[in-house]
Amino acid sequence: MAQPLDTIIIGAGTAGLAALREVRKRTDRYLIVNEGPWGTTCARVGCMPSKALIEAANAFHRRHTFEAFGLRGASALTADLPSVLQRVRALRDDFVAGALKATHELGNNKVSGRATLLGPRSVDIDGTAYATRSIIIATGSRPRVPEAWLAFGDRMLTTDTLFEQPTLGPRIAVIGMGPIGVELSQALARLGLQVAAFTTGHTLAGLSDPTLNAELAALLKQDMVLHMGAEAQLREVPGGIEVASGANRVVVDQVIAAMGRVPNIEHLGLETLGVPLDARGLPTVDPQTQQIGNLPVFLAGDANTHTPLLHEAADEGHIAGLNALAPNPTRFRRRTLLSIVFADPNVAVVGPRVADMDAHSTVTGTASYTNQGRARTAQRNHGRLCVYADHASGRLLGAELCTPDGEHLAHLLALAVQQQLTVHDLLGMPFYHPTLEEGLRTALRDAARQLPHTHASDLAACPALGVPALD
Repeated sequence: MAQPLDTIIIGAGTAGLAALREVRKRTDRYLIVNEGPWGTTCARVGCMPSKALIEAANAFHRRHTFEAFGLRGASALTADLPSVLQRVRALRDDFVAGALKATHELGNNKVSGRATLLGPRSVDIDGTAYATRSIIIATGSRPRVPEAWLAFGDRMLTTDTLFEQPTLGPRIAVIGMGPIGVELSQALARLGLQVAAFTTGHTLAGLSDPTLNAELAALLKQDMVLHMGAEAQLREVPGGIEVASGANRVVVDQVIAAMGRVPNIEHLGLETLGVPLDARGLPTVDPQTQQIGNLPVFLAGDANTHTPLLHEAADEGHIAGLNALAPNPTRFRRRTLLSIVFADPNVAVVGPRVADMDAHSTVTGTASYTNQGRARTAQRNHGRLCVYADHASGRLLGAELCTPDGEHLAHLLALAVQQQLTVHDLLGMPFYHPTLEEGLRTALRDAARQLPHTHASDLAACPALGVPALD
């Protein structure tokens, strides 16, 4: 082996590219190696193509409100599914091209191939061994599909294959109702497919608040058939694939597996690091440094299974890229947890889940959007917001929500949690009328009623007028 490299980055997804950005600032003695397509999961098969599909679905679905607005002729509108999917692919290809630019001119620092660890300071790439002072593992993840289901061939879809289809359906089942399953099932239903969705659990889209789960389930059932609480079984029958769940049966043309993701760690050689591995074959990774034990090896992004979200992967790649070349790893303060599901209404969780909070020291403030003024004007008056605060201090701990344009409320709430603001701090802030954000003020006022009173001269104590059109 030649003189050691400073680092080898394994994987060129979001975490790998974020690490590469930091590594290139500090050394030209590195390699980035990638097996399979270059370009991030988000751009190729994840965040971006799915949002293009969702936007088309929601645009088409709005036709149901036209009559009430006084707009006629909506019944003549149709969804050309092949054209919808063609636009998704065109946008996807543009997003991928942007991601590829990050590695286009790397020359000999870029390698396509399979990387296998030979130890904490050595990597084999397709039969050639490379010595290195550090290793950054950012191999990402892939959709989980039971092996037996692969027998259904191209009728078994995942996000890796869904957007490549020239058309879909007309009957489709979605197995798994986490964030991905909720987004895709609702979008496809709104584009006119007959969708049956299945989940073994009783929660949806990452929510843990029972009230919000019930509200979201009721809203989703307006678009699709939804079966919860029993495992789905698949078998071939005349006319298609039968999906059975408890007493429920449905025959469909295609199935989308949306049952989460698994880390790409097979054949990676993690066992050569000499550290304990869990039942999944993963080592313990420090979330503040991305370091495995005290080794010069860093595991970032979806591959470590901590929080499989793009902004978290970017942060972890950044951390790993800095620490891999530093004499002593820096411990980074991580951002407030934030997850958003682009269903309609948007679903979001800010901070820890309410199920993980201490019920005895937590107060809940809630607001329904059923009668919220701005939401009513847009015929989007559905959903609910819950905020959670510490009873003793009034500090905002987190929130779960299912509201129109909830993605914006979620960012506002994440900022408040990270800045350790109290309910009264937030009530002292301006709220413009009429906006959807006024629903947040309603929830904060509800929480404030359960907290010690603020000072009389503080505008946080300004109560509601009691008039829906004005509050």
